Amino acid sequence: MGATKKLIFLRILFYLWFFFGGFCSVKGLRPLRERSRSWSDEQWLFAKKDDNELGPFSAWNITGTYRGSWRFLDSTNSSSRFPDFQKSNGNSVLELISAPTKITGVHYVQGVIIFHDVFDNEHGGAQIRVEGVYVWPFRQLRMVAYSKEGELGQEDDYLLSNPYHLLGLFSSQVFQESPRDKIWKRKHSPIYEMEKHCNVEIAAQVSRVTSSTTDVDRDHYHLEGLMESPSVDDDGNCFSPMLLNATSVNIEVYYNKAVNYTLMVTFVSFLQVLLLIRQMEYSNTQSGASKVSILMIGQQGIIDSYLCLLHLTAGILVESLFNAFATAAFFKFVVFSIFEMRYLLAIWKANRPMSSGEGWEAMRRELSVLYSRFYGILLGGILVMYEFHKFLRPLLLLLHSFWIPQVVTNVIRDLRKPLHPHYILGMTITRLAIPLYVFGCPHNFMRIEPDENWCICLGIFMAFQASVLLLQHYLGSRWFIPRQILPEKYSYYRRFNQDAARVSDCVICMTAIDLTQRANHWMVTPCDHFFHSGCLQRWMDIKMECPTCRRPLPPA
Repeated sequence: MGATKKLIFLRILFYLWFFFGGFCSVKGLRPLRERSRSWSDEQWLFAKKDDNELGPFSAWNITGTYRGSWRFLDSTNSSSRFPDFQKSNGNSVLELISAPTKITGVHYVQGVIIFHDVFDNEHGGAQIRVEGVYVWPFRQLRMVAYSKEGELGQEDDYLLSNPYHLLGLFSSQVFQESPRDKIWKRKHSPIYEMEKHCNVEIAAQVSRVTSSTTDVDRDHYHLEGLMESPSVDDDGNCFSPMLLNATSVNIEVYYNKAVNYTLMVTFVSFLQVLLLIRQMEYSNTQSGASKVSILMIGQQGIIDSYLCLLHLTAGILVESLFNAFATAAFFKFVVFSIFEMRYLLAIWKANRPMSSGEGWEAMRRELSVLYSRFYGILLGGILVMYEFHKFLRPLLLLLHSFWIPQVVTNVIRDLRKPLHPHYILGMTITRLAIPLYVFGCPHNFMRIEPDENWCICLGIFMAFQASVLLLQHYLGSRWFIPRQILPEKYSYYRRFNQDAARVSDCVICMTAIDLTQRANHWMVTPCDHFFHSGCLQRWMDIKMECPTCRRPLPPA
């Protein structure tokens, strides 16, 4: 530890020498207020004094996250040493941490500067580690780039505890770039060569930003400076001088955005639980459950399981937001593991043919096959999304096609009203909430650029699926198929010989059937048994078998 402190002290002395003697003045970066004493007045600078004795200035703590922009002073990069720097401007993020030193008025600064949209041939940017000094009486910040080796420093501890940085890292890993792509781009980035052949020097002026909001107890700072890159070999600059502008980010506002998002996810999960309960009550019979597509429920279960894993991972990564993200993950776990898996099992039992000689062992084997297939698809989907991370948006569109299996099942089996209309509308809306926030909200806490075209495609795709299902509910499952190509369908209102027919009472309601009334008042089964139309339709909602002889009935 003693050697480390000596090394830091020697670095500070070097930066002070660099600040006073070796660094040329930058236009627009002069002290805010001229003083009678000069920088070379060691008796004033190095003497221990109270903050009040240093005039009207106070020691501003510039530790924090800064968002801003960069641009070349020229229209483009005029240097030919690194021609990959073809963009003329872009966005930047600065993560700085400052600590007071034994020298009055001087803080030691470490941090990271991330430049976005630097190269034309890739989406992303460059990351440079910097260190230097902040002389707060004159609001002057001087930093140089350095290669980091060895154990973690203070800036690494700050980055690992900063929710702004960690959530940005999480979103970039999940929604933007895969780790493998980032490693490849880092190895082939011109930043490697720039660190070997260039000395990056930054001079900046710090000023206080007056906020119009009611948040008066939090200071906001603005950095404006110049970044130059003289070559080590003194053969010109590595790239043209670059102007930096950045303003500190209010972490509390960003923190509140993340908390509000988790509240939205919790509320959406609660609504989905209510919708699932409504649908399970609507199809609580064996006949009703057999009409529901097991693929449709399984696909929604996979979506909720992925969301549960993502929110739990985000909560573990960002310790300060663990409670909020863990709550959202818990509700998604409840939707997935309790309600959807229970409904999945009920649909499987309803579609499973019963056998009198079948024992528990055979049922357990079939059940284990069902669960192994489900979790195998779940893990396989994770591998597919990792391998094809570049096609994440098309994969998400495919994942949100969960209504299509139900539409196909309705057409093939000619089913009548398998899903409640409230369930169709409610699930369509709630499933759109999270992807539209992530890829459509311009100020989302994940800092993902909005993709309006993809959001419109997702909304139209989901609305089309829900519209087809609702029309199947009210117009019939095969309403969009021409009658010429439909197979012949049994008519429960078929003609028959009234003299030869033996009509008795309806065995469902135990009342007489009057054949002299309209034809749609009664129905006749393929086994020539007569029932009231309303009685038989309610019966077929429960069981698709004849109430008299127990023979299977065709769909109505």
